[in-house]
Amino acid sequence: MKSVGLIVEYNPFHNGHYYHMQESIKQTGADLAIAVMSGYFLQRGEPAMVSKWLRTKMALEGGADIVIELPYAFSTGKAEIFANGAISLLTALQTDEICFGSEAGSIEPFEHTIDFLAQHRESYEEKLRTFMAEGYSFPKAASLAFQGLDRNGKTIDLSKPNNILGFHYVKAILNQESSVKASTIPRTGANFHDPDLGEQKIASATGIRNAILAGNEPLKAIRRVVPDITYNLLQEAQEAFGTFHSWEKLYPYLKYRLLTSNPQELAQIYEMEEGLEYRLLKQIKQADSFTSFMKQVKTKRYTWTRLQRLCVHVLTNTTKKEMAPLLEIPKASYIRLLGMSEKGQTYLNRIKKNLELPLVSTLSQHVDPLLDLDKRAADCYALGFPEAVRTGKLQEEYSTPPIRKL
Repeated sequence: MKSVGLIVEYNPFHNGHYYHMQESIKQTGADLAIAVMSGYFLQRGEPAMVSKWLRTKMALEGGADIVIELPYAFSTGKAEIFANGAISLLTALQTDEICFGSEAGSIEPFEHTIDFLAQHRESYEEKLRTFMAEGYSFPKAASLAFQGLDRNGKTIDLSKPNNILGFHYVKAILNQESSVKASTIPRTGANFHDPDLGEQKIASATGIRNAILAGNEPLKAIRRVVPDITYNLLQEAQEAFGTFHSWEKLYPYLKYRLLTSNPQELAQIYEMEEGLEYRLLKQIKQADSFTSFMKQVKTKRYTWTRLQRLCVHVLTNTTKKEMAPLLEIPKASYIRLLGMSEKGQTYLNRIKKNLELPLVSTLSQHVDPLLDLDKRAADCYALGFPEAVRTGKLQEEYSTPPIRKL
């Protein structure tokens, strides 16, 4: 059985994701699709709108055969860390090929770019340091440094978000000496960060989330840009919980964490650098919402995404000390199974005796530092729900078995 791997968040699963799923299967000739999906907190430093279990259902109905979780340590990391974790999991599951959406649309430019940067590493790093010293954020400085090189016309545009992730996927495959093959399809429809829904049937996840969180009848607005399964599951979530998750729901807990910590304690938080703890402590007393807090904290050097990820680590009390050994070898140490189809179960039965990593379906049966972080993240995520359902949500991480699509 040939397998194709997809690295996803599905926040929420929309028409663009469905297109990517189907085109990836078609282009690679795969018999089944394996989705590595972020859990409760995402790469942009946001809580997922709905639980990973609902998003797993969306993925399975959308065509995935196996859904596994990308651990918190990777799902909330910068592009390089995010990619390393995902590729290590797909490699462990003996995935034949990955297929990602990109602005470039073909794999050759990614390979040329990796070769080009390897040949010009000293010049690139010198330019990178120069732009960082001028106050640019790391992603912006990296993009400017790359643009400033005498490129050969065969490389990709590393200012584009999907190209950046794709670059790190291909690089991770090479660094890990993985047998996984890389391929890509052109990104279609809305741009990655488009804030509005637009007029097409494919909108950005950002635009969809904005519409859901801003509208009085939010689901009506997104009806044309999501599959039926997504629409129905979002309706169920709204009826059950009365709300969708966002940073604003968790802001009181972030505020509490900051106000009850001193600068020395905050300096130990993962990704807390260059005295940012003092800036956070100063602005938290003046902000009445997460959005206003972020606007006051953001600078040219620190992107919104970078600061949101830092806030997640503050919320979950994730320290540099506990992350250091986990990322020393940037690979996952277990496979957390979230869901599978009958075809997916057949595939797992065929390979499970040869898996190099333990396959985890019941939390009580496995101990791992990465998993401890996932549990803590799940507990913090549950705090954002209304009190009437919070206790149940606190148990969900431990009581929910892998979802089966029959």
